[in-house]
Amino acid sequence: MYYELSIKVNPEISDVVSELCFENLPCEGVILAEEAYKDLELISSTEGTLKVFLTQNADVESFLKEQREILKSRGFSEEALGSWEFSLVEKEDQDWSKKWKEKWDVTHVSDKITVVPDWIQYSPKSSDEVIITLEPGCAFGTGTHSTTQLCMKMIEKYMPCGARVADIGAGSGILAICAAKFGASYVYGCDNDDTVIDVARENAAKNAVKCDFELNTADKIPQKFDFVLANILHNVLAEIMPDLKNIMNSDALLVLSGILDEKKQVVLDSIKKCDLILVEEVHLNQWTAFVVRKK
Repeated sequence: MYYELSIKVNPEISDVVSELCFENLPCEGVILAEEAYKDLELISSTEGTLKVFLTQNADVESFLKEQREILKSRGFSEEALGSWEFSLVEKEDQDWSKKWKEKWDVTHVSDKITVVPDWIQYSPKSSDEVIITLEPGCAFGTGTHSTTQLCMKMIEKYMPCGARVADIGAGSGILAICAAKFGASYVYGCDNDDTVIDVARENAAKNAVKCDFELNTADKIPQKFDFVLANILHNVLAEIMPDLKNIMNSDALLVLSGILDEKKQVVLDSIKKCDLILVEEVHLNQWTAFVVRKK
């Protein structure tokens, strides 16, 4: 038996709630939205309803109530969150892991960057195409979400070849792997969730790149880097901005993502407070990313 949890959310924070489920529930997969097409036209979508697959029963009501209050205390409005109405249904065993995988296809992040699930056969479209093969496991970061895509595009645009790179909140390791494939000389990734470290290491091995992943947080890192990535919630970014600055070399670049458009001022205020220089602000589907430089 397994359990299928459906949660109604604001589509703009689907990835946030998905990550919370991975981190706090016996969760083995999430479908953000199921879409149906006819003659290349979208005819139906379940956008706004997360489908979460649980390996065992859990106190979902308490979990959702607690996490909702935490997000509200961090500045999310009722409208930004959505209703969070839910249903939990016990299901007969089936190969449900394949079901959510069926909804994840090849993602062309840019003309040069392509993310490919490791169960899909894919042929490069050009000789310089950067292909990232990924199995997310129970880690966040499949390359399909806007926040991740913004980071990968900024790697392509701004990361110097040969840079020392840090990925803070590495999740599946996708950004660290992307940096390695674009010629970073050294890539370090950390996360405060010990369940994702092995997933990130396995993904790096799948892509034949060397990345050092470990359980850690930015405030405990003694090293300095030329290029830093942080794809985390806006309130966390604001809180750890001094720690991110501290691990940057002089003239280093920092990519900040995971920021809803309506929350960007919180991060901008922290950037200004830390005396970092704004290089570029980019947007994709209600999400903002910043590229900043250390003086």
